[in-house]
Formats: sequence, structure tokens, C-alpha cells
Amino acid sequence: MGKISPVSIKYMIHANFTAEGALEKPDVIGAIFGQTEGLLGNELEMRDLQKEGKIGRIEVELQREGKRTIGTIKVPTALDQSETTLIAAAIETIERIGPSDSQIEVEKIEDVRGSKREYIVERAKKLMKEFQATDSREISAEIKNAARISALSEYGKEKLPSGDISGREVIIVEGRADVLNLIRNGVNNVIGMNGTKLPEDIRELSREKDMILFVDGDRGGKLIIKNVIDNASIKYVTVAPSGKEVEELTGKEILMSLRKKIPVEEFRSKEGLTKNSSSYSFFDNTNKVDKEKLKEFARKYKGTGNAVLLNESLQEIRKVSIKGLVNSLKRNVSKNPKIVIIDGTVTNSVIKAAEQARCKVILGKNFVTTDTNIQLLSF
Repeated sequence: MGKISPVSIKYMIHANFTAEGALEKPDVIGAIFGQTEGLLGNELEMRDLQKEGKIGRIEVELQREGKRTIGTIKVPTALDQSETTLIAAAIETIERIGPSDSQIEVEKIEDVRGSKREYIVERAKKLMKEFQATDSREISAEIKNAARISALSEYGKEKLPSGDISGREVIIVEGRADVLNLIRNGVNNVIGMNGTKLPEDIRELSREKDMILFVDGDRGGKLIIKNVIDNASIKYVTVAPSGKEVEELTGKEILMSLRKKIPVEEFRSKEGLTKNSSSYSFFDNTNKVDKEKLKEFARKYKGTGNAVLLNESLQEIRKVSIKGLVNSLKRNVSKNPKIVIIDGTVTNSVIKAAEQARCKVILGKNFVTTDTNIQLLSF
């Protein structure tokens, strides 16, 4: 049998049928060809039209419903409208399929080209959206952006992402993406910490530069501020708009945030962290030797996953697992623990237990909360 190329199909005849008995697909197709033979003359003989490719492969779908058979018929044609409607009307004259009485009703005649036109229009719309004309301004902006990104360099032993920090004032941000965003927007005097932990390279740099700490506008940003200002010489603090990260700020938002920077002492006062508060009084009375000894303890327990309790003289009271730290703090209250060093995350339960034990300082990798009068220091 001849087949119509999908490209040449114009119309699709959709018909439904019912028959009072069990049928197979060949019964339906045979009835269409056999019972329409001679009805419309030689020019519209369906067998000949199919051989010539003017009628395509007839598709039949059927199913049993008790003793009856119901189904659908699809007849693709490349004929014109009048000839297609004659074929459809001829199909409706079929009264028997195989041995069973039947009835066929044409549901609709679909203009297949209309569906193609709809597809073409929708596809053209999508292609138009994807097509972007590039003008000289876009090219210029792309070149400038590439030049700014090429200004990204690495600083110190820890290879921290940075821009041009040769000047007196340097902005500290959290990560590489923050550094890139500031450089893209023309702010080059920036360096990243590569995380929430303060690197030693930045701690050393803060001794000779005027440092501005610029953090995300969320709870994590405030935690970073408290950790960094305890461990480095920071002159100003500024925060991104509430709920936004530094890496996603526009150029205007970056400049506005930097204009709103406040001195670190003003931030301490605003957050209730003045040097007269209990969270800063402990180290006011600790000499340089004691601080160095405390750093030694921190280095000693780094990577162990354990915790250690120290008294005010920085003498070891007890070494415990992080899991058993809360209970150990409760049991050793009489030994007057003042410092807790934790090689891990400091949880709410640890902070509460340390408060009850009247500890003054907690050193840890990360802090779940900063809502405490205990001084929190990061490794």
C-alpha cells in the first residue's frame, strides 16, 4: 500500500465506530475499502487513492465492551477539502463490519496544516527569545568585565582571593564569589576569607591596614562579624541589605552598603558587646604569654574532634569527647572552668552548659548561635 509523506498530509479524518460483535483491526479496514468501493466513481476509489499516495495508512484503535466492539478510525489525506469531506461521508455509510452490524460517525476533519502553523508560530517565538543581537555597548561591557575579573589574584600562604589591596583601606568579604562581584562593580580593594573562619593571613594584614568587614545580611553574617572582630584589628563593619548576600548585590547596593559602614566600637555598643561587658573582660586581664599559651592549646587539639576545659590560669582541667562535653561541664563546675576549646561546632546546649558553669571563653570552629555573654572565638 502507498504511504503519504507526513509533509504532504493536509487533513485527518477522525471517526468513531461501534459494532455488535467481536472484531479485529483488519475487519474494520477491509470494510472501509470494500463498502465504499464504487460509491464515488473511479477518481475517488479509496484503494487507488492509497496507491497514488493521496490517502495514507488508515489507523484503527479498538476495544471490547461486553459483546460490543468500539473504537476510533483515523484516515490521513492529501486531497482537497471537498474530496476529503466526500471520503468522510462515504465512510459513514458503512453499516456492517465483518459479520457485525455497525455504525460509524465522523467526529471531525482536522486541518493538519493548521497544527503545523501553530507549531511554527510557537517555535518562532522561542527562537526569537533565544536570539540576542549584540551591539557595541554589550561588547564593551563584556571586555570591561573580563578585564576586571583578570584583576583577581591570590594573597598570602593561604592563597586568598583578592583584588588590589596595595592601598591603605582593605575590604574583607567571606568568599571568592563576593570578591568577584565587588571587582566586577569597580571595587578592587577587597580580599576574601574563603569561608567563615578568619585566616591567619588576614589577621596579619589587619595589623597594617584599615580593614572594613563586609558580610551577608543574614544571621550567619552577624556571627562572622563577632568572630572576626575578636581575632583581628577591624576598623569598620558593614552589612549587606537584609536577606541578601554580598555576591548577589548590584553595584549601587554595594556602594550604599559601604557608605553605611560603622566603626567597630559602635557595632560592639549596638550589639551589647562593649569592652566593659563580661564577654570582653576576661582577656583584658590576660597577658600576652597567656594568649600564646591559649593558641598552643587550640593548635594541639585541632583535628582531634575533642574538647578541653581550662581554668583561669590556662591549666587543663579535663579532656573529653564533644559528645560528653555538656555533662563534663556540669560535673566540673567546682573546678572553676573558664575556657572551653572545642574542635567542632559549638551548639546551643554547650553554650548553656558553659554559662551555668560560669565559663568566660569558648573557642570553636563554628557557632550555632552568638546569643550569649561568653566570649566566642574561632579557630
